Amino acid sequence: MPDVHVHLTIENGVAILTLDNPPLNVVTLELTRQLGDRLDALAIDDTVRAVVVTGAGSRAFCAGSDISEFHEMMEPGQVVEKKLRRQNEIFQFLAHFPKPTVAALGGLTLGGGLEIACCCDLLIAEEHVSLALPEIKLGVFPSSGGTFRTTRRIGIGRAKRMMFFGDPIDAPTALDWGLVDAVVPRGTALAEARRWAGILTRRPAFALELCKSVINAAGDLDEDQLVQKSLTASDRVFSSPECREGVRAFFAKTTPDFRIQEHS
Repeated sequence: MPDVHVHLTIENGVAILTLDNPPLNVVTLELTRQLGDRLDALAIDDTVRAVVVTGAGSRAFCAGSDISEFHEMMEPGQVVEKKLRRQNEIFQFLAHFPKPTVAALGGLTLGGGLEIACCCDLLIAEEHVSLALPEIKLGVFPSSGGTFRTTRRIGIGRAKRMMFFGDPIDAPTALDWGLVDAVVPRGTALAEARRWAGILTRRPAFALELCKSVINAAGDLDEDQLVQKSLTASDRVFSSPECREGVRAFFAKTTPDFRIQEHS
């Protein structure tokens, strides 16, 4: 039996996925496979309404790919079939996961680790954390979404600066650039991510899913297509039990209970 490299706990509607491959939680073929399995299970678990992704220990969220695996992938076509095709499928599934996701960055977030983090909806970094896409120093470049997901967050110029030079940026700079959404004191990222996720469990799940789908399409579709996508999603959400509960609670001056609402 392989070691467990992605631990899963669930509490009060929040799933915690912990990358655990000491000492730096690097991405291996097995870690990627386990991440995919956990996400598949969580996607159909109706008790889970938000997901937090974090790294075990205090040294790293994830310090990138396990370079020792590269030796068997350096002939033409091998890296795609042995690593990147499936890795991209799993990372893309995380990026378009139907439930809100929060990354808690408590240590080094490098290469593939930053690619995983950028698949999440919201990123929280501790104040001492360094973030980088250093692949260029190995003669390669980010190959599992870093090129475009990072660019969508921080813009073309800053993305090229990160990827061309491969040098780390600190957490305050990442916040200023929009790469992360909050910077918190050392040792508190996971607690803050759980707090954010807890708030999201009380939001309407169907509306969150549809809102996320439109936001995620913003960089892929033209404005007319986005308007149509938004209208279609709006029609679905306005006819949902969640909308009826929200309107009921508004007029009753009570807090809506979206947890018990189901959608078709």
